[in-house]
Amino acid sequence: MQGAFAEHVGALEKAGARTRLVRKREDLEGLDGIVLPGGESTTMTMLMERVGLLEPLRDTIARGLATLATCAGMIMLARDITDGMPEQKGLGLLDVGVRRNGYGRQVDSFETPLQIEGLDGKTFPGVFIRAPLVERTGEVQVLATYDAHPVAIRQGRIVALCFHPELSGDLRLHRDFVRLASTRP
Repeated sequence: MQGAFAEHVGALEKAGARTRLVRKREDLEGLDGIVLPGGESTTMTMLMERVGLLEPLRDTIARGLATLATCAGMIMLARDITDGMPEQKGLGLLDVGVRRNGYGRQVDSFETPLQIEGLDGKTFPGVFIRAPLVERTGEVQVLATYDAHPVAIRQGRIVALCFHPELSGDLRLHRDFVRLASTRP
């Protein structure tokens, strides 16, 4: 609908996945996984609601669809959103509380090496652009932290990241997601 989906498509295809864009409820049929990209979470949610995709997406993910959520995608999945727009509805499937733009404005964007559990031990280039700050975690597995805050988490078949792996040039997280999506729950 909106956001950094083209960069995810490129990374996923390089990682061996076949991709298609999801713009209406029928596009959810037969998927092994879905990426909720970075972008503007309020706009993305309102667009999905307008075309009747929000509730079917929520139901599909809740039934176990492998999901990779980056930046705004994490905000959309969060149970609690601090500083969200009053009319902003999320999917409420991820047991976290996040603050929109918690790391600052566009001019505060940065890149930092991250140690991510489950990768090969080498650091991953975390690209943070108006990233959400995870303020509360519930029943999730924290995979990486930055400045004592979770920045990569997993809950069941959902992997959520505060940063943008699609902008890093490093395909390891996309490869891991392709493997996750290729397994059945």
